Amino acid sequence: MDDSTLISALMMGVVEGLTEFIPVSSTGHLILIGDLLGFQGPPGRLFEVVIQLGAILAVCVVYFQRLWHIAVTLPTSAASRRFVIAILLAFLPAVVIGVFAHGFIKSVLFSPYVVSVALILGGIAILVIERNLPEPRHFEVEAFSPKLALGIGFVQTLAMIPGVSRSGATILGSLLMGVERRTAAEFSFFLAIPTMAGAVVYDTYKNYSTLTTDGSLVIAIGFVAAFLAGLLVVRSLVAFVSRYGFTPFGWYRIAVGAAMLAILSIR
Repeated sequence: MDDSTLISALMMGVVEGLTEFIPVSSTGHLILIGDLLGFQGPPGRLFEVVIQLGAILAVCVVYFQRLWHIAVTLPTSAASRRFVIAILLAFLPAVVIGVFAHGFIKSVLFSPYVVSVALILGGIAILVIERNLPEPRHFEVEAFSPKLALGIGFVQTLAMIPGVSRSGATILGSLLMGVERRTAAEFSFFLAIPTMAGAVVYDTYKNYSTLTTDGSLVIAIGFVAAFLAGLLVVRSLVAFVSRYGFTPFGWYRIAVGAAMLAILSIR
């Protein structure tokens, strides 16, 4: 294995950690960057999925005290039980649709052209939604109703299209349903834990027989890089969106998508 592959794995990990929790599509960025770098990781997109677990680990570290409190008070606290039920209900649609659509998504939709168009359309959606937000009515994840949580879960399934953005779909869907910005961002963080963990288990099971020692090293480098970059984003994103909203990400998506379409058109 040459050094360029390891450096590419490091860069991909950093990109994953920086983009997983902001509404710009980490999967889309990995596809675009991987295409530009000519990066060939382990088969079956296993690299891209597993390094996302590194970013998810960052959420567990930053919110460890809150998650631990919910775990230990689950038998006695109604609020903790509502939190867990909300996460499970929001996770459910991704499980059902993901199992049936997994093959089609991986074989057909993982394309730089699909990602570029999705980035642009998603950016326009962010700009429109930010200008037409309803008054917030939900301020605590622990108070989410089952209907609200399930609705956000169905919106999250749109992110199975590369370039849409899992965090973008859940956050913007939450905002349209009356969730306050900070709470919407935090719910997206928490929902990422079972969603991405499930994707990692499924893809690892599907591709375990093809994994080599060299492939394991590439994944490990990307995993650590994603974890460290994810720590930076998780610790700063809530404060950023509370102050500036999501409009900057909308313009960023449009710019990146348009630039990639221009690059692809002349290759």
